Amino acid sequence: MTNPQNSTADREITISRLLNAPIDLVWEVWTQPEHIKNWWGPNGFSNTISKMDVVKGGEWDLVMHGPDGTDYKNKSIFKEVILHKKIVYEHVSAPKFIATIDFEPRGNQTFLSWNMLFETKEQFIQVVKTFKADEGLKQNVEKLNHYLETRLSIHKQLKINQMARVSTYLNFPGNTEEAFNFYKSVFGGEFGGGGIQRFGDIPAVEGHPPLSDADKKLIIHVELPILGGHVLMATDAPASMGFTVEKGNNMHINLEPDTKAETKRLFDALSKDGKVTMELADMFWGAYYGSCTDKYGINWMFNCTEAKS
Repeated sequence: MTNPQNSTADREITISRLLNAPIDLVWEVWTQPEHIKNWWGPNGFSNTISKMDVVKGGEWDLVMHGPDGTDYKNKSIFKEVILHKKIVYEHVSAPKFIATIDFEPRGNQTFLSWNMLFETKEQFIQVVKTFKADEGLKQNVEKLNHYLETRLSIHKQLKINQMARVSTYLNFPGNTEEAFNFYKSVFGGEFGGGGIQRFGDIPAVEGHPPLSDADKKLIIHVELPILGGHVLMATDAPASMGFTVEKGNNMHINLEPDTKAETKRLFDALSKDGKVTMELADMFWGAYYGSCTDKYGINWMFNCTEAKS
């Protein structure tokens, strides 16, 4: 009996990776346009997504902007979507292929398997030769892994405790230190928590591309008390790490309720008729975490460290 896998081996690419992030976060950054646009594609590419409906039969319209200024239009149709398990889409614009992404939760990690099956052996050879699709897929997975680890590092550095409080969390494209030294000169006082914490302070992750010297100097977390006990918090979210900071996503109101029940009540109320950007869930760094944009366009983050539900 012929093995179906062997019959397609000469026209497919497969890559697997154990991602250091829980399945809910991996699924979010794979299926939400505001996330995937920041890491999709080979090194040096940026993206514009006009449509992305991750359901069976849904369309995905994407323009990839190459480092040389060339635009590449992509259109795909989702053929199968199984929550936290599988995504299959057909790339209907040239070059044509079927992509299958399998997700396997492994505790606080996720095993990802990504396959691209081309129509013919000749097409496969041409795409690999012309566009270096095999290397591009490898870089794409590296960018996904980098994006996930950066997001988790930011969350883990949040100053959270058992006391309820409200703070404002800011994102900057790379000038957090300049901005917070300015705010410090205005409000006085000293930086709270552990002071200025930089990306270079994070222990290196085995198998992860090293940060550039410039990125190591960027700030992963800083906080400054201002008036009435209110705290400003911030992080650098530079393009070199796959982020796009723009008006609308550069500021969140960060809520730290003292119980999970109150966290869920606030989350449900504020997300109603708005948009959930990350469902509430227990995260491995010890927080009950989620985020949303309310119906008025205001961004909210929720962090709860209650020991018991």
